Amino acid sequence: KRIALMSTRKLARSKSWDNIPLSNNNNNNNNVASSSSAAPNKTKKQSTAKRDFLRNNEIDIQKAWSENKVYEFDAPTNEEDKNQEKFVATFPYPYMNGRLHVGHFFTVTKAEFAVRFQRLTGKRALFPFAFHCTGMPIKSCADKLKKEIQCYGCPPNFPDPEPVIVNQSEEDSGDPTVFHSRKAKAKEKSGGATTQWDIMLLSQVDETEIANFSNEYHWLSYFPPYCKHDLSYIGCGIDWRRSFITTEVNPYYDSFVRWQFQVLNDKGLIEFGKRYSVYSPSDGQPCADHDRASGEGVGPLEYVLIKMELRGKITRKVLKPLEEYVKKGRKIYFVAATMRPETMYGQTNCWILPTGEYGAYLIGENEIFICGEHAAKQLSYQEHGVNPEEMGNYKSVLTIKGKDLIGLKITAPLSVYEEIYILPMNSIKMDKGTGVVTSVPSDSPDDYINFWKLSNDEEYRNKYHVKKDIMLDPFESIEIIETEEYGKSAAKNACEECGVKDVDDVQALKKAKDRAYKIGFNYGTILVGDYKGELVKDIKEKVREDLLNDGSAIKFCEPEKPVISRSGDECVVALTDQWYLCYNKPEWKEQVETAIDELNAYHSETKALLLATCKRLRQWACSRTYGLGTKLPCDEEYLIESLSDSTIYNAYYTIAHLLQKANCIDGSEVGSLNITPDQMTKDVYDYIFLNKEYNSDLMKIEEEKLKTLKNEFDYWYPIDLRVSGKDLVPNHLTFYVFNHTAIWENDHSKWPKGIRSNGHILLNNKKMSKSKGNFLTLQNSVDRYTADGSRFALAAAGDSPIENANYSEENANKAILRLHTEFKWISDAIEIINTPNRDDCSETNKLLGWIVSDRNKKDNNYNFSDTVFENSINECIVQSYEHYQNTNFREAQLFTFYELTDARKYYEQRTNNNVSKELILRYIEVFALTNCPIIPHFCEGVWK
Repeated sequence: KRIALMSTRKLARSKSWDNIPLSNNNNNNNNVASSSSAAPNKTKKQSTAKRDFLRNNEIDIQKAWSENKVYEFDAPTNEEDKNQEKFVATFPYPYMNGRLHVGHFFTVTKAEFAVRFQRLTGKRALFPFAFHCTGMPIKSCADKLKKEIQCYGCPPNFPDPEPVIVNQSEEDSGDPTVFHSRKAKAKEKSGGATTQWDIMLLSQVDETEIANFSNEYHWLSYFPPYCKHDLSYIGCGIDWRRSFITTEVNPYYDSFVRWQFQVLNDKGLIEFGKRYSVYSPSDGQPCADHDRASGEGVGPLEYVLIKMELRGKITRKVLKPLEEYVKKGRKIYFVAATMRPETMYGQTNCWILPTGEYGAYLIGENEIFICGEHAAKQLSYQEHGVNPEEMGNYKSVLTIKGKDLIGLKITAPLSVYEEIYILPMNSIKMDKGTGVVTSVPSDSPDDYINFWKLSNDEEYRNKYHVKKDIMLDPFESIEIIETEEYGKSAAKNACEECGVKDVDDVQALKKAKDRAYKIGFNYGTILVGDYKGELVKDIKEKVREDLLNDGSAIKFCEPEKPVISRSGDECVVALTDQWYLCYNKPEWKEQVETAIDELNAYHSETKALLLATCKRLRQWACSRTYGLGTKLPCDEEYLIESLSDSTIYNAYYTIAHLLQKANCIDGSEVGSLNITPDQMTKDVYDYIFLNKEYNSDLMKIEEEKLKTLKNEFDYWYPIDLRVSGKDLVPNHLTFYVFNHTAIWENDHSKWPKGIRSNGHILLNNKKMSKSKGNFLTLQNSVDRYTADGSRFALAAAGDSPIENANYSEENANKAILRLHTEFKWISDAIEIINTPNRDDCSETNKLLGWIVSDRNKKDNNYNFSDTVFENSINECIVQSYEHYQNTNFREAQLFTFYELTDARKYYEQRTNNNVSKELILRYIEVFALTNCPIIPHFCEGVWK
């Protein structure tokens, strides 16, 4: 395996931003490092003449674009030009820990195609691009590599790896005999490699270069030039002067982010305190979405942990070791996690898993909690361990099987019964909650059917030594909630309605539970307790607070789903000192809802998800102690986390090229205005972005220079289109709106105008995976299928904002033939039209058999076929314009390429090749213009 990895094709390393050559080796089709499932046939040499023809044209066109700086745009300085409408699109800057692949570029195309289209409509259209380096992943990988070199040498001589079993994720299989691994996704992301050294080899890094990556700052200079190269290689129309890297390495960008957080802090939107956060024990800090190998978007799930005290003397032999702790004053509690504290009035018993392994864990100085280890570990990070001040310190003084706990008597807070019994339930999961479950048979279908089975199945009772007359019969179901639909017995009636017959009716039980809980919570009235007669939904928080205040319960959190950090450990929820953005402030949410309502989300699904996220968001941990980034201005002990420093950086694009020297992405060289980083103070940024009056005492920069910066910002802002994968809608894109409404609270004209999401990309109808060989880098795609062939296939991949799209290599390969055929036809057509004597045409062109007519619209001598063809051309223009405007590029392509060429072929057939010169030229012109956003090299070639 290692030999194969080390044999990976090595790329020439260039440290200079501008010195990475655009590859023009047209014969490297079989030389790519990461093959995909549809690689060209290697058993038979295939001709690459058509591909080479198109690729050579692309290289010439790209050279001309670069030499003429056709994508570099500045804000107009005179009033007449300022009237020219502008359009700006941006893409979330990619993380600089590897090369770009077609999945990245699929999302980039939404901005790239839109900008090129808007430019065709006469707008001054700008597409800037930058490189994200903030956060933990780069630092974590560098430290991991450093450790490997220290332990195993350079290059490392690793011990023989253990056999690898590829595990199926829990979501993919319902087979209980299949082992499920939570780390499968994390491993898949690394291409199946188990060491950082191997991962670097799979990332096409030369082995002699790898040791340099043990310095985290080396990543910041290595990958951005390749990112620029790859995007230029496929023909992106980007203004590279405005590019930058993040973190304090770039002093200009660093000052900008500090300004942003100073403004937020001044507005009272940042607070410090203890909050529950998804936390990486290995990294010793909160684990935000960008720091995760799997579990993006997962947050803390909060419960109430009900404390049920063990009653009476300890008589069971298995529990005897606990007597010494009881004598020292400790109380023993079985603890159960619930999200429905208002139903605790109806407890008749408590459930445990007979086969489960439970521990008796020391909690502080006075308590012992009996629960599963999963819960004990979570609690130890929430100030409920051996020592509340020591995170992760939990200790079990006794391990017990669940079956040995059945029949014990405990108290149940709020229950009408003074004591209840512990009974068996076989559907409990030990890695969710605590492994101890409260039982409310009146309103929980799960509890009702299990209690019913114990009461009616003698064999089942005898298996677990449950005494019916003592543990079941005295505990009748307690009617605690009444609804119009289910009366006072929601669980029983829901089970009957959904056809639940036994505890094994999993799907029917799920349906019954969903209905009973939804109806009971939203429409139920409480029948018992201090809040009798009130609506259930109105008393939930009141009951919760009562239980917490009288010590009958504590708060408990765990991740909603498993989360694996990029360091490879499973995350917990921790109660930590943190700086938080207060996304829960009602007045802020109200502004954001207004902004979302006003912006163009292109699809209703995206807008609905933005609004749902806005409602759901509470506080967001915006600081960390480990990684790369900008120091928090109000507390420089902390760094700003990566999803928080990347919300309004689009504003920095507008002035970046004037502050830092063009193409100097780390800001180490001063730009054309000769402004130094230390001069970029809060007052200066307030002048540029917030219309603050000029003050020479506070602003150590000439006013004319600041006017130039302000003019750039005022012209280009707001951002017209922000594109992103669907996974960033519930975090980054929502934060993007939140922060714009906060910074420009009183200026709605600077709020985002458009957000466009897209689904993920499949490769040949399969999920992209390095470990499974189904992976395609951006450069490899261009080498195989040309830039326009790749762009053509990506446009055809799909337009859905949520559903996954598919990049078909078969389509990309066919695109080469289609483009070459059409280019040849256009070349032949122009030769015939420009050659008065048909005998002077080439032999190939004579085969077209055309009779070129001078019929034209001005002389009103079109025949019927001419008129139909003209109408077809116009229809394609109208339809494609609408689809381009709505960013539905697949639909646009259907008209600009397929419908248009079909119309031309039909025209030739209907006229028996007696064609109008004017209409043929009109067709070629329209074909070049309407297809230019998607296949610009081809269209530039046609235009020439």
